[in-house]
Amino acid sequence: MPRIPQDPNHLLTQLEALKNQFDPTPPTQIPKLLTQLSKLHLDPHQLIRFHESLLFLRAFPHAPSQILRVENLLNTFHQCIEKLRAADINMSPFDDFDASGIAGTTMQDTLSFDVAQWLVTRIPRNVEIAWKDYWDDYRAERARGNTWPRFIPLLEEDADVEANIPWQSWLDTARGRQKALPWLLTQFAKLPLPARQQSELYDSLRLPLRWNLENLKLSRTRNWTHPRRFYFHQAPLIQRKEVNLAQELSKPAPKLEKLSPAAGEHVMQSIREVMVVRYRELYGTTLGDPSTVVRADVGRGVGIHLWGLPPTRRLPLRAYVAGYTLKNGVPINYIEAIGLCEWIEVGFNTFYTYRQGETAWIYAQTLRCLRALTNAECISIYPYQIGQNNDEAIDSGAFWFYRKLGFRPGRPDLQKLCEREEKKIAAHPNYRTPPRTLKRLAEAHMFYDLRRSGRKTTKAGTTVEERPFQGRVTHTLKETGFSPRGSNSGPWDTFSIRNLGLRINQRMARQFNRDSQKIRQASTATITKALRINPSRWTALQNQSLETWSLVLAQLPKLSRWTPEEKSQLIRIIRAKSASTEIPYLRETQHHPRLRSELLRLGSTM
Repeated sequence: MPRIPQDPNHLLTQLEALKNQFDPTPPTQIPKLLTQLSKLHLDPHQLIRFHESLLFLRAFPHAPSQILRVENLLNTFHQCIEKLRAADINMSPFDDFDASGIAGTTMQDTLSFDVAQWLVTRIPRNVEIAWKDYWDDYRAERARGNTWPRFIPLLEEDADVEANIPWQSWLDTARGRQKALPWLLTQFAKLPLPARQQSELYDSLRLPLRWNLENLKLSRTRNWTHPRRFYFHQAPLIQRKEVNLAQELSKPAPKLEKLSPAAGEHVMQSIREVMVVRYRELYGTTLGDPSTVVRADVGRGVGIHLWGLPPTRRLPLRAYVAGYTLKNGVPINYIEAIGLCEWIEVGFNTFYTYRQGETAWIYAQTLRCLRALTNAECISIYPYQIGQNNDEAIDSGAFWFYRKLGFRPGRPDLQKLCEREEKKIAAHPNYRTPPRTLKRLAEAHMFYDLRRSGRKTTKAGTTVEERPFQGRVTHTLKETGFSPRGSNSGPWDTFSIRNLGLRINQRMARQFNRDSQKIRQASTATITKALRINPSRWTALQNQSLETWSLVLAQLPKLSRWTPEEKSQLIRIIRAKSASTEIPYLRETQHHPRLRSELLRLGSTM
């Protein structure tokens, strides 16, 4: 009897279902499915499905026997890609955002100067300029004419007046035997400019780079390590509805282990690899400071890493923290937190492959770690995270992920809209909020106020649970234990650092004839006199912080009436901005009530 061919799609559907089923007895079908699928000729879409299932199984394994089998398949996965290419199969599915970074594929993107430098150092043999897509870009041609003459003598004679300039001939002649990309990057690095300006000049070129992943460890396929101890899941994963954020945040703070500079540098290398193969760049993952890395093991095979920025690359006023999470040695998300006083904005992005893997619980542990590091009391979510100009967040219903954890909309009209939607959900369990409404709900930040989320602090400073709210709530609110008290507005609801910046620029236009140098000099002189300080004894970075803070403080008409202690504490804040880590600076801002009050006044809705 002839053997019936196995249907790859059917086998993949079985594997995708079983990978999420956890009980004390591991599914015996998974090893069989892995063997069957590894022997089949899969098309690109099927290979991508197989690849993502393997990565999920590596991060959320059922049993020790699964690890070696999955790793062997991932380590040889590039061979499947090579067979497709040899068969002249259309490889475009591997260019999709969520499918990028698979071993054996090639990626192309316009990278920043810092990432380009790092990538050339990391994989020099595998990265090159994608010239074919570059020469016909008119904006890039203008940038070439403005920048290349800085290190190619007499190029102005051609670039400034001629048409049909042989750019490649000029470049090839100047670089000699050195490869084009390393030579260009070296020339920019040699320019007598600050690092930020070198980067800006290079970025203006819009230079597309292409890198071949082959079977490199930095590919998504092989970008995992062995943890000290694996965690094997033998019970159902923790679902979002099982996570009580108030309870999680009331637990003792996780222990944050300070890593050595060498270990911190390893983390920085790792996160750059994680991001570049996903077509992502984040300020703090590109420019993170290895000397500031801390790590917390929060259980269930989850390790969270957090770090700050070096003094020369920090934001003017807010403190910055970035991070990422490893699950059994597999990177599954990245984190960004930007704060001032007790308020932090948190960005949290779980990679597509792992979004069914205890995301809410891991998010709660991330907030616990951020709280332990920053002492934040008010957590806000960017509108982009919940769907503003972000179709992916709309499709996934990100607003409800945060709402069901206890976050509230930051605008009264959106709070009322949210409550109307919750009533519909309570009355009709199958109801789904339409995309149009989700986009409206994403027009403002969401907030979680720890001071009003079922926790209170005793005189001794310890934290205890408050009695649960007993009033009438909707089904959704009951489900999370979040009470209507949390719908009250908070002091940071209408604050934005942008508002504060716009006020300063209004003052510049009105009083200083739109001249940024004049307002900087005048403000610094005013604040130096008001605080009675001698900047000549300060470092360059401390003076930079003084100039920045002076722009803000010069708008305070009663600064001269502040008490000596308030002024002294303000000076400590200004100087702490350029310390080895920003955390002391952030915590200092939390203990200056008068400064906090003025920042809220200046930065709230204009």
